[in-house]
Amino acid sequence: MSVYRVTDLIGTSTQSWEEAAAAAIKVATGTLRDLRVAEVIAQDIHIDEAGGLTYRTKLRVSFKYEQ
Repeated sequence: MSVYRVTDLIGTSTQSWEEAAAAAIKVATGTLRDLRVAEVIAQDIHIDEAGGLTYRTKLRVSFKYEQ
């Protein structure tokens, strides 16, 4: 029997939504072990006052609880 936790993460990038998602997963693997699934929940773009773009990807990830 297994138990999984589901949590949301938001990654950011100035290059793309894909890089934003990859950044979130890369950071999460530093503290969460046994990540199983990452699902894209939402994507948006933040536009700053100077017109700079920041891509944001919200992910729902699941990981297995250790026994």
